[in-house]
Amino acid sequence: MSKGMLYDATLCIGCLECEKACATTNKLPYDEKLEKQKKTNEYKFTYVAVNTVKSEDKYMRRMCMHCVDPACASVCPVGALEKTKLGPVVYDAGKCMGCRYCMIGCPYNIPKYEWSKKIPTVKKCIMCSDRVAAGGQTACSEACPTGATIFGEREELLAEAHKRLRENPSAYVNHVYGETELGGTSLLMLSSVPFEQFDLKPFANQPLPQLTGNALSHIPDIVTVGATALGGVYWITNRRDAVAAAEARDRNQQKDEK
Repeated sequence: MSKGMLYDATLCIGCLECEKACATTNKLPYDEKLEKQKKTNEYKFTYVAVNTVKSEDKYMRRMCMHCVDPACASVCPVGALEKTKLGPVVYDAGKCMGCRYCMIGCPYNIPKYEWSKKIPTVKKCIMCSDRVAAGGQTACSEACPTGATIFGEREELLAEAHKRLRENPSAYVNHVYGETELGGTSLLMLSSVPFEQFDLKPFANQPLPQLTGNALSHIPDIVTVGATALGGVYWITNRRDAVAAAEARDRNQQKDEK
Protein backbone atom coordinates (compact mmCIF):
# COMPACT_ATOMS: atom_id res chain seq x y z
CA MET A 1 0.00 0.00 0.00
CA SER A 2 1.10 3.58 -0.68
CA LYS A 3 2.22 5.70 2.25
CA GLY A 4 1.21 9.27 2.92
CA MET A 5 0.88 12.03 5.47
CA LEU A 6 -2.13 13.72 7.03
CA TYR A 7 -1.73 17.32 8.13
CA ASP A 8 -4.48 18.66 10.39
CA ALA A 9 -4.07 22.43 10.56
CA THR A 10 -6.40 22.66 13.57
CA LEU A 11 -3.76 20.85 15.64
CA CYS A 12 -0.81 22.91 14.40
CA ILE A 13 0.69 25.40 16.87
CA GLY A 14 3.25 26.90 14.50
CA CYS A 15 6.25 25.61 16.47
CA LEU A 16 8.21 24.97 13.24
CA GLU A 17 9.65 21.69 14.53
CA CYS A 18 8.74 20.16 11.16
CA GLU A 19 10.89 22.75 9.38
CA LYS A 20 13.83 22.12 11.68
CA ALA A 21 13.57 18.34 11.38
CA CYS A 22 13.39 18.59 7.59
CA ALA A 23 16.49 20.78 7.49
CA THR A 24 18.43 18.43 9.78
CA THR A 25 17.46 15.28 7.87
CA ASN A 26 18.26 16.79 4.48
CA LYS A 27 21.44 18.50 5.71
CA LEU A 28 20.08 21.95 4.91
CA PRO A 29 21.01 25.18 6.67
CA TYR A 30 18.47 26.58 9.12
CA ASP A 31 18.73 29.80 11.10
CA GLU A 32 16.56 32.73 12.15
CA LYS A 33 16.74 34.24 8.67
CA LEU A 34 15.60 31.04 6.97
CA GLU A 35 12.99 30.49 9.65
CA LYS A 36 11.26 33.70 8.58
CA GLN A 37 11.14 32.75 4.91
CA LYS A 38 7.64 31.63 4.02
CA LYS A 39 8.37 29.84 0.77
CA THR A 40 9.99 26.67 -0.50
CA ASN A 41 13.37 27.08 -2.11
CA GLU A 42 16.61 25.19 -2.69
CA TYR A 43 17.38 25.10 1.03
CA LYS A 44 13.87 24.95 2.49
CA PHE A 45 11.66 22.05 1.46
CA THR A 46 8.74 22.82 3.75
CA TYR A 47 7.40 25.81 5.64
CA VAL A 48 4.50 26.67 7.88
CA ALA A 49 2.38 29.47 6.45
CA VAL A 50 0.32 31.62 8.78
CA ASN A 51 -2.77 33.78 8.27
CA THR A 52 -4.48 35.76 11.00
CA VAL A 53 -8.26 35.29 11.01
CA LYS A 54 -10.28 37.27 13.57
CA SER A 55 -7.16 37.82 15.71
CA GLU A 56 -6.36 34.10 15.64
CA ASP A 57 -3.38 32.63 13.81
CA LYS A 58 -4.22 29.88 11.33
CA TYR A 59 -1.47 27.63 10.05
CA MET A 60 -0.89 25.55 6.94
CA ARG A 61 2.08 23.45 5.92
CA ARG A 62 3.35 23.85 2.37
CA MET A 63 5.61 21.30 0.72
CA CYS A 64 5.63 18.83 -2.15
CA MET A 65 2.20 17.21 -2.39
CA HIS A 66 3.64 13.94 -3.78
CA CYS A 67 0.88 13.58 -6.36
CA VAL A 68 -0.43 10.10 -7.08
CA ASP A 69 0.18 10.79 -10.79
CA PRO A 70 2.76 13.62 -10.70
CA ALA A 71 3.02 16.08 -13.56
CA CYS A 72 6.69 16.75 -12.73
CA ALA A 73 7.58 13.12 -13.44
CA SER A 74 5.45 12.95 -16.58
CA VAL A 75 7.18 15.93 -18.21
CA CYS A 76 10.74 14.89 -17.25
CA PRO A 77 12.35 13.64 -20.47
CA VAL A 78 15.07 11.62 -18.70
CA GLY A 79 13.18 10.06 -15.80
CA ALA A 80 14.96 12.06 -13.10
CA LEU A 81 11.70 12.30 -11.16
CA GLU A 82 9.74 9.19 -10.25
CA LYS A 83 6.68 8.29 -8.16
CA THR A 84 7.64 5.30 -6.02
CA LYS A 85 5.25 2.52 -5.02
CA LEU A 86 5.62 3.58 -1.38
CA GLY A 87 4.37 7.10 -2.14
CA PRO A 88 7.29 9.57 -2.31
CA VAL A 89 8.08 11.40 -5.54
CA VAL A 90 11.87 11.08 -5.65
CA TYR A 91 14.58 12.81 -7.67
CA ASP A 92 17.78 11.40 -9.22
CA ALA A 93 20.28 14.20 -9.77
CA GLY A 94 22.47 11.80 -11.78
CA LYS A 95 19.81 11.62 -14.51
CA CYS A 96 18.82 15.30 -14.49
CA MET A 97 19.88 17.37 -17.50
CA GLY A 98 18.75 20.69 -16.05
CA CYS A 99 15.86 21.36 -18.44
CA ARG A 100 13.62 22.46 -15.52
CA TYR A 101 10.47 21.14 -17.24
CA CYS A 102 9.45 19.82 -13.82
CA MET A 103 9.30 23.40 -12.54
CA ILE A 104 6.99 24.34 -15.39
CA GLY A 105 4.84 21.22 -15.04
CA CYS A 106 4.29 21.29 -11.27
CA PRO A 107 0.91 22.92 -10.48
CA TYR A 108 2.04 23.56 -6.89
CA ASN A 109 5.26 25.38 -7.87
CA ILE A 110 7.44 23.08 -5.74
CA PRO A 111 10.67 22.06 -7.55
CA LYS A 112 13.39 24.68 -7.18
CA TYR A 113 16.71 25.11 -8.97
CA GLU A 114 20.05 25.58 -7.19
CA TRP A 115 21.06 28.86 -8.78
CA SER A 116 23.71 29.34 -6.10
CA LYS A 117 25.65 26.24 -7.22
CA LYS A 118 28.13 25.94 -10.10
CA ILE A 119 26.63 22.54 -10.92
CA PRO A 120 22.96 23.05 -9.98
CA THR A 121 20.32 20.40 -9.43
CA VAL A 122 16.61 20.49 -8.67
CA LYS A 123 15.68 20.49 -4.98
CA LYS A 124 12.43 19.47 -3.32
CA CYS A 125 10.97 17.33 -0.55
CA ILE A 126 11.28 13.61 -1.31
CA MET A 127 9.14 12.56 1.68
CA CYS A 128 12.17 11.05 3.45
CA SER A 129 12.16 8.20 0.94
CA ASP A 130 15.14 6.45 2.56
CA ARG A 131 13.45 6.46 5.96
CA VAL A 132 10.15 5.32 4.45
CA ALA A 133 11.83 2.51 2.50
CA ALA A 134 13.45 1.34 5.73
CA GLY A 135 10.06 1.12 7.43
CA GLY A 136 10.29 4.44 9.26
CA GLN A 137 8.30 7.65 9.02
CA THR A 138 9.09 11.09 7.73
CA ALA A 139 11.25 13.34 9.90
CA CYS A 140 8.61 16.07 10.01
CA SER A 141 5.84 13.77 11.26
CA GLU A 142 8.16 12.22 13.83
CA ALA A 143 9.13 15.68 15.15
CA CYS A 144 5.59 17.10 15.36
CA PRO A 145 4.75 17.50 19.09
CA THR A 146 0.97 17.79 18.64
CA GLY A 147 0.26 15.15 16.01
CA ALA A 148 -0.70 17.80 13.46
CA THR A 149 1.33 15.82 10.91
CA ILE A 150 1.01 12.05 11.02
CA PHE A 151 2.40 9.38 8.71
CA GLY A 152 0.91 6.08 7.60
CA GLU A 153 -0.96 4.27 4.83
CA ARG A 154 -2.68 6.77 2.58
CA GLU A 155 -6.04 4.97 2.61
CA GLU A 156 -6.01 4.71 6.39
CA LEU A 157 -5.12 8.39 6.74
CA LEU A 158 -7.93 9.28 4.35
CA ALA A 159 -10.37 7.29 6.48
CA GLU A 160 -9.09 9.07 9.58
CA ALA A 161 -9.54 12.46 7.92
CA HIS A 162 -13.17 11.72 7.04
CA LYS A 163 -13.76 10.42 10.55
CA ARG A 164 -12.60 13.76 11.97
CA LEU A 165 -14.89 15.62 9.57
CA ARG A 166 -17.87 13.50 10.65
CA GLU A 167 -17.19 13.71 14.38
CA ASN A 168 -16.42 17.44 14.52
CA PRO A 169 -17.87 19.11 11.41
CA SER A 170 -17.95 22.60 12.90
CA ALA A 171 -14.15 22.55 13.33
CA TYR A 172 -13.32 21.96 9.68
CA VAL A 173 -13.93 22.99 6.11
CA ASN A 174 -15.82 19.97 4.78
CA HIS A 175 -13.08 18.79 2.45
CA VAL A 176 -9.92 16.68 2.56
CA TYR A 177 -7.49 18.51 0.35
CA GLY A 178 -5.46 16.03 -1.67
CA GLU A 179 -8.09 13.32 -1.78
CA THR A 180 -9.06 14.06 -5.37
CA GLU A 181 -7.13 17.15 -6.52
CA LEU A 182 -5.40 16.33 -9.81
CA GLY A 183 -5.98 12.64 -9.21
CA GLY A 184 -5.05 12.76 -5.53
CA THR A 185 -1.89 13.37 -3.53
CA SER A 186 0.04 11.52 -0.84
CA LEU A 187 -0.19 14.59 1.38
CA LEU A 188 -3.72 15.00 2.75
CA MET A 189 -4.80 18.13 4.59
CA LEU A 190 -7.58 19.35 6.86
CA SER A 191 -8.27 22.98 7.72
CA SER A 192 -10.70 25.19 9.60
CA VAL A 193 -10.42 27.94 6.96
CA PRO A 194 -10.72 27.75 3.16
CA PHE A 195 -7.62 26.25 1.54
CA GLU A 196 -7.61 29.08 -1.01
CA GLN A 197 -6.42 31.39 1.78
CA PHE A 198 -3.13 29.52 1.57
CA ASP A 199 -3.00 29.45 -2.23
CA LEU A 200 -4.15 25.83 -2.38
CA LYS A 201 -6.32 25.93 -5.47
CA PRO A 202 -9.45 23.81 -6.10
CA PHE A 203 -7.96 21.80 -8.97
CA ALA A 204 -9.93 19.37 -11.12
CA ASN A 205 -9.96 15.71 -10.11
CA GLN A 206 -8.21 14.41 -13.22
CA PRO A 207 -4.40 14.08 -13.13
CA LEU A 208 -2.52 16.56 -15.31
CA PRO A 209 -0.69 13.81 -17.26
CA GLN A 210 -4.07 12.39 -18.28
CA LEU A 211 -5.33 15.81 -19.33
CA THR A 212 -2.31 16.45 -21.54
CA GLY A 213 -2.38 12.88 -22.84
CA ASN A 214 -6.04 13.21 -23.82
CA ALA A 215 -5.29 16.45 -25.64
CA LEU A 216 -2.36 14.95 -27.53
CA SER A 217 -4.38 11.88 -28.54
CA HIS A 218 -6.68 14.13 -30.59
CA ILE A 219 -3.96 15.99 -32.48
CA PRO A 220 -4.96 14.43 -35.85
CA ASP A 221 -8.45 15.84 -35.45
CA ILE A 222 -7.52 19.30 -36.68
CA VAL A 223 -10.98 20.77 -36.32
CA THR A 224 -11.40 19.84 -32.66
CA VAL A 225 -7.80 20.15 -31.55
CA GLY A 226 -7.32 23.82 -32.35
CA ALA A 227 -8.73 25.27 -29.16
CA THR A 228 -7.14 22.57 -27.01
CA ALA A 229 -3.71 23.01 -28.58
CA LEU A 230 -3.82 26.79 -28.36
CA GLY A 231 -5.05 26.58 -24.78
CA GLY A 232 -2.22 24.20 -23.95
CA VAL A 233 0.37 26.45 -25.58
CA TYR A 234 -1.06 29.45 -23.73
CA TRP A 235 -0.90 27.62 -20.38
CA ILE A 236 2.65 26.33 -20.98
CA THR A 237 3.90 29.73 -22.17
CA ASN A 238 2.42 31.58 -19.23
CA ARG A 239 3.61 28.91 -16.82
CA ARG A 240 7.12 29.14 -18.30
CA ASP A 241 7.09 32.93 -17.98
CA ALA A 242 5.88 32.68 -14.39
CA VAL A 243 8.66 30.22 -13.52
CA ALA A 244 11.26 32.41 -15.24
CA ALA A 245 10.06 35.44 -13.28
CA ALA A 246 10.16 33.49 -10.02
CA GLU A 247 13.67 32.26 -10.80
CA ALA A 248 14.81 35.81 -11.52
CA ARG A 249 13.40 36.98 -8.19
CA ASP A 250 15.19 34.15 -6.40
CA ARG A 251 18.50 34.98 -8.06
CA ASN A 252 18.17 38.67 -7.26
CA GLN A 253 17.21 37.90 -3.66
CA GLN A 254 20.24 35.66 -3.27
CA LYS A 255 22.47 38.46 -4.59
CA ASP A 256 20.93 40.91 -2.13
CA GLU A 257 21.45 38.48 0.76
CA LYS A 258 25.15 38.05 0.03
